[in-house]
Amino acid sequence: MESTTPSPPTSTAPIAKKVPRWPDRVFVGIIAAIGVGILGLALGIVAVLANGAQQSFHRFGWGFLYGTTWDPDHQIFGVVPFVAGTLITSGIALLIAFPVALGAAIFVTTQAPRFLRGPVGTAVELLAAIPSVIYGLWGLYVIHPYMETVVEPALKTNLGWTGLFNGPAYGLDVLTAGLILSVMIIPTICAVSRDTLLAVPDAQKEAALSLGATNWETTRTAMIPYARSGILGGTILGLGRALGETMAVTMVVGNVDKVPTSLLSPGQTISSLIANELLSSSGPLQTAAILECGLVLLAISLAVNVAARLLVWRVTKTGGPITL
Repeated sequence: MESTTPSPPTSTAPIAKKVPRWPDRVFVGIIAAIGVGILGLALGIVAVLANGAQQSFHRFGWGFLYGTTWDPDHQIFGVVPFVAGTLITSGIALLIAFPVALGAAIFVTTQAPRFLRGPVGTAVELLAAIPSVIYGLWGLYVIHPYMETVVEPALKTNLGWTGLFNGPAYGLDVLTAGLILSVMIIPTICAVSRDTLLAVPDAQKEAALSLGATNWETTRTAMIPYARSGILGGTILGLGRALGETMAVTMVVGNVDKVPTSLLSPGQTISSLIANELLSSSGPLQTAAILECGLVLLAISLAVNVAARLLVWRVTKTGGPITL
């Protein structure tokens, strides 16, 4: 009896054709060109500012960075008054906005009834869609009179001993500008914090509740530590907007080219200086000094973003509290 070896089965499935690689190469090339183009755009902006500021570089050197006088009549320019105004107004905005935005995010994610979560979240986000000039008008015609007649006199009476509220209460000062900025950056901090808190796993919250934690304890020990990198990122984004805001600040900050001596002093930020004086400068040296102020603002924004990246990386890597 003959034994026959069975022949291997023949497949009738169609043989897949080799996909050409050129679409991948085109895709990678387009994406790389976009990335390099964005980097080139940023470097081009720096180059234009640096080229325009050369006369100021040559005239003042490093003294521009610590000069406290801005006098177009005598062609003496220093950036310190505007750096101080920028940092003070942004700091006030962050101190006011952070607790309000984080509280709103916690309310929307944990405490609000379901029928309120959508409308409240949408209302907060709509604040970001309001043009800055509208905030400026609101600050000028609504907040300014109230600050001048009610808030600032009360602060002078009760907290004048601190030295933070010296001088006459005009209502157009760094405190009012910081207050307007705080309202403008609340949507950014709140939206990012809310999305981060919503990403906390339910198992983590339920574990805290099963151990007898209250709602506050669950939020404080289980949710905020898990979401702190996102909350920090949203806070830095809000700070970045505060540093660069122009129109609203210009309308309420007072626009005085001096270092603020108290929170009731009128001042000026780098952005408001550029908006006020670039097109009405008294000569090429003042124009060069204004462009150098733009470079300083760019450097401050870059430093803030680098610090934020490092903090977020440190928190994400260690999983522990932020220690400076």
